[in-house]
Order: sequence, then structure tokens, then C-alpha cells
Amino acid sequence: MADGVKEAEGVAPAIRQDGGKLNAHGERMLSLAAALLLVACLFLAWRAYVYQEEGDPVASAMLAFEKQNSLIVFSSRFEVVAESIDTRSFAGVDLLETRQATIIPASVDYRIDFSGMDEDAFKWDAEAETLTVTLPPLQTSRPNLDEAKARIFTEGVWVTRQAAQDLAANNSEQAERRALAFAKNPEVLALARTAAREAVRQNLAIPLQVAGFENARVKVRFGDEPSDLPDADIETQLTG
Repeated sequence: MADGVKEAEGVAPAIRQDGGKLNAHGERMLSLAAALLLVACLFLAWRAYVYQEEGDPVASAMLAFEKQNSLIVFSSRFEVVAESIDTRSFAGVDLLETRQATIIPASVDYRIDFSGMDEDAFKWDAEAETLTVTLPPLQTSRPNLDEAKARIFTEGVWVTRQAAQDLAANNSEQAERRALAFAKNPEVLALARTAAREAVRQNLAIPLQVAGFENARVKVRFGDEPSDLPDADIETQLTG
């Protein structure tokens, strides 16, 4: 067994006389790599915490509206009063007269339809960092009459079933007409327009900030309003 085994002669590895230190060229290359790594880290840090790329404010605003298509900006809740008189005749003689008054809770929604707004509705003043938005007219919904909560007052000696049905139907029609008229009241419309401006401002605040315009101002006006309307009436500050 000893004859079949032969120890290999060990070969000692060459040992560098410089103790494993890099030469001058290697040190320069290592220093260059470290400098490049430092520059890359500084750039990434600047990009993440300092640099902010500004987008297109008009495109950002249009995208925000496209996602919503329409928006209910105001709801008006009120009561309408309707009154009707029913007369029943027998043999051509008026014998029964019934009077009925109804107080019905009603509500009307005001909305803005963004689907028809194009790029012309948005004007960006880069120097003043101001976005002017021109809105289409407010749209009002059909009045919602809560007849289940109506208060009914009837006056008459005897009210037939047909008379009661006719009075109720007539009062409902009256209530809807009066609710529509109330919805178009100038004071109510002014409240709805104010709410619309504020709603649009809130909907544009985040998109403009994301686009890099944190200090931008937004002017919101309706197409039928004068262009020289005082800024105090149409302007809001995103950071305000």
C-alpha cells in the first residue's frame, strides 16, 4: 500500500513581496470607481428629495375632470306649498267644495358636466402660476318630492275618493313646478355657483401639486360671467 501511494511534492504559492498592496494604477482605478459611486448616490438623493419635475397643468386638470365626467356640486333642500280646490256638482249645482293644502319636502341637485370641456376651457399663466378654468352652465336635476313625508291639510264637509285623488295629483304637479322655480332663484343659484367653484378647486388641488405646482392659483368662472370679474369672487389659492 505504501508502494501505491506517492505523496505529491508540495508547491509553495508565490508570495508577493509588496504584501498584497495595489500598485499606483490600481489605486487610481479604485478611487475613480468610488468617486463615480459617490456621484451616483448624490444624484439619486437629489432626484428623490430635491428635484421635482413639473408636468403640464392643463393636461393634469383635464385628466382630473375626465375621470369624473360630472360632479354634483350643490344640493338644495326646501319645502314647497301647493293648494287646490275641488268642486263637485250635482244636477248642475255646485254642492261640495273641498280645499286641500300640501307641504312637501323637496330637493334639487346642481351638477357640472365636464364631458364637454376641452382644452380651451383651461388657460395657464406660467408667469403668474395661475390656472383659469371656465365652467359650463350648472345643470339642475328634476325636483325630488318626498311625498311620503308631506303634510296635508284638508277643508271640506265631505271629501269623495275621486276628489281626494284629484286634489293630490294637482298638488303634486304644483309642487314640482314651484320646486323648479325655486331652484332657479338667483340667490340659490349664487350659492350653487360658489359651491361649484370650491368643488373644482378641491378637485384640482392634488393633480396640480403632483404636477409640481404647489403654489399655483386657480381661477374658476362660468362662461356667462364677465371676464373682468374681481379675483376675490373667482379665485382660490391651493395652499390657502
